[in-house]
Amino acid sequence: MEIMKKNQEFIVEIEDMSEEGAGIGKTDGYTWFIKDTVIGDVVRAGAMKMKKHYGFARLVEVLTPSPARVEPRCPVARQCGGCQLQAMDYQAQLAFKEKKIYNDLCRIGGLKDFKPEDMEPIIGMEDPWRYRNKAQFPFGKDKNGRIITGFYAGRTHAIIEQKDCLLGIEENREILRIIKAFMEEFRIEPYDEAAHRGLVRHALIRKGFATGELMVCLVINGRRLPHSQELAQRLLEIPGMTSISYNINTEKTNVIMGREVVNLYGPGYITDLIGPIRYQISPLSFYQVNPVQTQRLYQTALEFAGLTGNENVWDLYCGIGTISLFLAQKARKVWGVEIIPQAIEDARANARLNAIENVEFFTGRAEEVLPAWYEANHMPADVIVVDPPRKGCDPVCLDTIVKMQPQKVVYVSCNSATLARDVKYLGERGYEVKRVRGCDMFPGGVHCECVVKLERRY
Repeated sequence: MEIMKKNQEFIVEIEDMSEEGAGIGKTDGYTWFIKDTVIGDVVRAGAMKMKKHYGFARLVEVLTPSPARVEPRCPVARQCGGCQLQAMDYQAQLAFKEKKIYNDLCRIGGLKDFKPEDMEPIIGMEDPWRYRNKAQFPFGKDKNGRIITGFYAGRTHAIIEQKDCLLGIEENREILRIIKAFMEEFRIEPYDEAAHRGLVRHALIRKGFATGELMVCLVINGRRLPHSQELAQRLLEIPGMTSISYNINTEKTNVIMGREVVNLYGPGYITDLIGPIRYQISPLSFYQVNPVQTQRLYQTALEFAGLTGNENVWDLYCGIGTISLFLAQKARKVWGVEIIPQAIEDARANARLNAIENVEFFTGRAEEVLPAWYEANHMPADVIVVDPPRKGCDPVCLDTIVKMQPQKVVYVSCNSATLARDVKYLGERGYEVKRVRGCDMFPGGVHCECVVKLERRY
């Protein structure tokens, strides 16, 4: 292939999509990654950066649109890094995600006899908009010195101004207007990351979809927020406002939230329900961002576990106890493990809130807590449920699962590649995949949750 120069244009058909949502096409066997394209597009692209076997290019023009291409609803969809698939029809998004799970299980997971029809239909949304119950909006200034908020452009800290993300709740718009007006009136500066000065870093907004309760937590680069009670009074005009606080983060870090929260109004948390279970959610709590699909995801995990009321169950990487409490409805006893102490405090509070007594929670790494507990007690587990971070399960944790010999392992994952890797590990040690189902928690984005049921063969 002739070596292309930067900005040289070429025509290519998009055949696949990457993990990050970029279209993939080939010219003379050379692979190109082209953002903002859709499988089936024929496009004119401009070369940007070339490696030996692959390169990156920018979309110049769509010559023949894919049958799956749609006009993005959001006016800043291309600039913002949040919705990589908004130009793709929703049914095509679901097909892409289902294929991705299948390919990873076959290629990485080593499931040689696994067929597409062996997967259960992916769980999509009837309305894939306004589903996010949480948003974190950075504050900054534009080139004219005007205070703006929105979202970071992909792989940068440049803010794309956006006051009403179509994936988020409608109340975001009014909350952001109040905060921005407050900052302008009292001359409160947004945070400048390069200079590490200015006060307001982010606004965290959460809503309980079942309860209608709203939370606002302003993240600040300082110990106090001037005129904070004035801000609280203005925010209380919004129906459903339940919790108002600010979070102290004075570190030079990309981590959004600091450890200390100062309460301005309300109990310091909001509540929400997933099915019959009520949860308390603080500013620092992990809680799934799509409550409609979360209920479907957890119901699927519960169905795959097949509990009868007599089982001992472990829930690893349990967070605030969301899956644990779901499982406890039908198990004899559930043990949950999570590394974050605040999350375990929330899990115990949620168990008390729901009067669920057949659960016990441990703080620590799953790969440390589980082996130590098993060494001390030698009590077998009937079912082990794991819902690890994107990096998947630690090998020590997987090894202990094998030693405990549960009849069933239910693996919930937001990363089908690490899921497949761990499925292969378990498969080589006596576990067989029985059921697989995707659940789309992130319409418009590339990620997808998946639940796999494994059973012990020997």
